[in-house]
Parts: sequence; structure tokens; C-alpha cells
Amino acid sequence: MKDGQRLWTKEETILAINLYCKIPFGQMHGRNADVIELSILINRTPGSVARKLGNLASLDPKLKQRGIGGLPNTSKLDKEVWAEYMYDWDTEFFDGEQLLAQKLETTIEKRYNIDLENLPDIQGKEKERLVKSRVNQSIFRKIVLSNYNNRCCITGIQIPELLVASHISPWSYDKQNQLNPKNGLSLNTLHDRAFDQHLISITEDLKIIISPKFKKYADVLSVKQNFIDYDGQSIIAPQKFDPGPSFLKIHNERFWAKNSLISD
Repeated sequence: MKDGQRLWTKEETILAINLYCKIPFGQMHGRNADVIELSILINRTPGSVARKLGNLASLDPKLKQRGIGGLPNTSKLDKEVWAEYMYDWDTEFFDGEQLLAQKLETTIEKRYNIDLENLPDIQGKEKERLVKSRVNQSIFRKIVLSNYNNRCCITGIQIPELLVASHISPWSYDKQNQLNPKNGLSLNTLHDRAFDQHLISITEDLKIIISPKFKKYADVLSVKQNFIDYDGQSIIAPQKFDPGPSFLKIHNERFWAKNSLISD
């Protein structure tokens, strides 16, 4: 370690991983406003934070798959905190957001505009569940949309107001993977609804499949353009976290179960 440098603490590393998961890979540089904000909070230079994000990128299996190596010299602490996040997304991300709120000298409720004053009857564990649910939904949206560079993975639409962070395995069904970015797809509102109703699905090799039901409306231009034309096409590849095969398998099974009785 060079003179004047100091080792990264666990708190700082947690905040770096928290940021790593929330911004696209191409924006992990010292000019990024989020990178600058974190550098101020932890009293480091934007360049130092950007290098740490590059170190973390070297641990990301998706980037390795894409031939992107990240920066070398990851520390033992980097690997330990990374492993903790990969093992327990829900706990680690919420704790990371609480830590970030503390560094910003605010509360997590204020940071996420959660107004509990108008809900006086909510106390204790019920209050904790409400806060965590609201925060988790917001975090999940940011992570998933960032993973697809803020565009729909089917159509490429890049209008934020029309995008949804869609759970592959539903929020209420799989409570252990509510924040797992591998359980998320960035979809526009139309295709999110179709995915939720099992009118479309994504295969384990990331191909789009559509319900036979759409064939009855093949002469309707909007149906053809929005659904039929995408059948068999690949989704837009995520930047960091591939959809989990186990999540996709479950959705595929439900898709075929629901569509098996529809005639050609």
C-alpha cells in the first residue's frame, strides 16, 4: 500500500457493493454523480471509488462471461462482502440502504418517502415489515432496471415511466429471492402484464415464447408487432446478472400448464 493510502473498511466496501449493483457497468467512473456522492460520504476520491467498483467487477461472473475482467487486486474483504451479498440479497441490500441513510444523516423512511405519521396504528414488527417492503421494492426496481441498462429486455423501450422490475418468481411466492436481481426482468408495462399472466415466458436459454392464444389475433397489427414478432427472439442481454435458470424453469412450467389446452 502506498504512503497516504488507507485500507477500505467493511462499511465502505458494503456501500461500494451497494452502488455497484445499482448503476450500469459503463457508468462506473469518477464523473458519475453517484460515484462522487459516495466518495464524499466516505472521504475518498471519486477515482478511488471508481477503482473499487472495478475491483468488484472482477468478482462478477457475468462480466467474466462477457470477457470483461474488471480491475485486479481485489482484497480478501472485497471477496467476503461480495459473497455475503450473493448469499443473502434481501438482508444485505436492506442493511446497506440503512447504512447509506445513516451516512447521509437521514432515516431510511425519509430517504424513501415513507410517511408513517398518517399510519399511527402501525407499530413494532408491523412497522418494520412495511418499511422493509417499501424499501425493497424500490431497491429491486433500481437494481433490475440498471442490469438491463434501463430498457425493456424484450422491446428495448427506454422510457422509465413505462418500465417495471418484474419478478420471475412472484414477490409473494418466493420470499427468499425478493431482492435477488437474478429473479428480475426489466419489462415495459404491457409485457410485464403478459408475463405475469403467463401469456409470454422466457426460456432457460433466454428466448421469448408466446402463448398460442395470440395466433387467434394474428391479423391484428398491434398483436403481431408486440407479441408474435418476438416469438423465438432472444431477450436483450443483462449487463451483470443473468436471469436464474431455476426461476425461469418454474415460470416456463406454469406457462405451459396454462397454455397446454389452447389449440393451434
